[in-house]
Order: sequence, then structure tokens, then C-alpha cells
Amino acid sequence: MIRFVKAHACGNDFLVMEEAAVAELAPRQHAKLAQRLCARNTGIGADGIEFLERRADGSLFLRLFNSDGSEAELSGNGTRCVAAWLAHSEGRTEVALGTHGGVRTCRVVGRDGAVFQIESGMGVPRVMARTLDLPGVGLVEGAMVNVGNPHFVLRVETEDFSAYGMAWEPLGAVIATSPLFPHGTNVEFVRGGATAGEIAFRIYERGCGPTTSSGTGTCASATASIALWGAERELVATAPGGAQRVVWPGAMEPMLLTGPAEIVCVGEALV
Repeated sequence: MIRFVKAHACGNDFLVMEEAAVAELAPRQHAKLAQRLCARNTGIGADGIEFLERRADGSLFLRLFNSDGSEAELSGNGTRCVAAWLAHSEGRTEVALGTHGGVRTCRVVGRDGAVFQIESGMGVPRVMARTLDLPGVGLVEGAMVNVGNPHFVLRVETEDFSAYGMAWEPLGAVIATSPLFPHGTNVEFVRGGATAGEIAFRIYERGCGPTTSSGTGTCASATASIALWGAERELVATAPGGAQRVVWPGAMEPMLLTGPAEIVCVGEALV
């Protein structure tokens, strides 16, 4: 049996497992574990698994596997869930977590029971306007954004986030799996809010499909909105799972993301 923790950030849920236990009991089975345990009806249910490695020098490193078994560079929400667990179980108020997308430092700024408010340093985002030519869709205007992992962000004006005559979910699937992105991409559909300090968005996540929230998706949506579409450098970004706060002081400065992470349960998975 392998011990797991389940946590979520605005409904974007993850399992957290110690890499040492996986190496002992299910070596090199990360993808299979993610596919089996993340299944909603036959497993525990989650959008992905964060495997926490405690290295000999005292540093911590995360490997993220999505529910379809693919490995991703990082998850902003998943990283925050791990930070919440370390705050709950070990009393840590600040922790640096290595990922394949860079080191992310998380700081606890509030707590209410099992819910932690955490500010995460998300690195310096990169953004570039781009037009895609998609078979069956045509030319799609948007922005490529990298916040440690890849995103394509579209600006929409519709209440239901549809664009180019399609609902956002199928269009997100087309873009996420397009040959234009050999390694796939996350996709966000962004609508401006009542003020320049607000945006709303929907997420089609690479390796998961539609999710209620995404930390890196929040940052990517904010990056494109600030750099290209006139949003303020401090804004609130709202997805179906809730709102997160983004601060981007300047184009060459790191972005800060603040939002909740809740510890749901601790259990043991049979392997």
C-alpha cells in the first residue's frame, strides 16, 4: 500500500505521494498509477498526481503526472496543494519546490482549518501574440504564453466562452492536440471583467481536459490580458472553481499567484 494525500485548489484536485514509497513499491509505475488512481469512477479521482521527492541535500522536487498518464512540467495548483500539505503535516510556512518548469516558492499567508491561502512565486512569464491556422476552424487569434509550461490563450467576448462558432471545450481539445504544438498545450478562453482588474476564464488542460481551475492557467490568462489586452498588473482571475489573485509588477519580474488549497483526506492506495 502507498500512502496518499488528496487536496484541491479551487476544485482542481491532486493526489500527493512520496517518491520514496513509489520507488520501493511501484518503481517506474508513475504513469500507470496516475491513470488508475485518478480515474473518477474506478479510482480515487483526481486531475493528477504530484510525486514528492525528498533529495539528499534537503531540497524537494515534484514530478506531475496527469490523469491520462502523461507527465507535465508543473502545475501551479498542484504545487500549492503540496505546499499546503507540508504546512499541515510539518508546520512549514514557506517552501521551495523544484519542478521541471523551475523552482516555485510557496508561502502560507493565511489558514482556516484545512484550507490554506498560499502565495506562490511563478517565475517570469513569456508571451507572444500568434495566429493559428486550424483545419476545420480557420485562423484563430491568440497568444502563446509560457509560465514554466505551455499555454495558448484566446480572448473571447461571449458569455459562454464560445469562439469561432464552437463551444470552448471542443475548440480547446482541437488546439491542445494540434500538430502545431508537438508536445501539446494548455488552452485558456479569457473574457474581460467589469473592470481592468478582473478577468474570467475557462481551461482546457493538456492531459486532463476541462478543469475547474488551473494555477498556471490563471497566470497565463493574466499574462496575455496584461501584456496584450489592457488589464491591470494586479487582477483577480475567476474560473468555475473560484478566484485567484495575480500580481505582475513588471514585464521582467516574477509573477505572484495567491489562492486557496484545501487538504481533503489521507489514505492508502493498494498497488
